[in-house]
Amino acid sequence: MIVLASPAASQVVPGILGFLVVAGMGLALFFLLRSMNKQLNKVAREPRWREEANQAQQDQAQQDQAQQDQAQQDQAERDQAQQDQAQRDYSQNGTAQQG
Repeated sequence: MIVLASPAASQVVPGILGFLVVAGMGLALFFLLRSMNKQLNKVAREPRWREEANQAQQDQAQQDQAQQDQAQQDQAERDQAQQDQAQRDYSQNGTAQQG
């Protein structure tokens, strides 16, 4: 049985229409990628709120460290004052007083 109106395998070629479709898709892809790069370059690398949150966290850590340092210094001053008082009591009475 002979198939009617079917070209031979060696005669099938994409032709100019196939080339134009592929070239048009390539051109569209080029412009889409260029537009995407422009849009991505507009996006901020680091959101402003994240920078502000990091800065606030650093400020809080510095304040906490300063408070801790002040508390240690206050404790050292109290300890020194107690030692000085005990030294005075001992030098005046000859015995250490419990307080």
